Amino acid sequence: MAGHIKYTNPKQRNRARRKVSIRLRMSGTADRPRLSVFRSARYVYAQAIDDTTGRVLAAASELEEKLKAEVTGKPKKERARAIGKAIGDKLVALNIKAVVFDRNGYIYHGRVKEIADGARAAGLTF
Repeated sequence: MAGHIKYTNPKQRNRARRKVSIRLRMSGTADRPRLSVFRSARYVYAQAIDDTTGRVLAAASELEEKLKAEVTGKPKKERARAIGKAIGDKLVALNIKAVVFDRNGYIYHGRVKEIADGARAAGLTF
């Protein structure tokens, strides 16, 4: 896992430690997948993962053509909310109503919180 990677940057090292700690306690299933969030400086990504089979059930980022046209020129928080709504819509279409939210070591605020709020607005519960 991420704990084995030797980061020299203390922020990256601390996030990797938090990530491992979180992942030891949570796991996604086919009925209730893990909604994992990755945040880079420019983009945010979200994917729903079934950990029992190791399959990604749905994914969303603003690099998709449909979302790119919708969020171009908007602030990062609004783009993150649109991504959360997009992945929520994809999961509801797959008849999945509940997920486990994996913040991936990030603090639950800003863009991570906006993804969660967007997914809730689409009808997911967690």
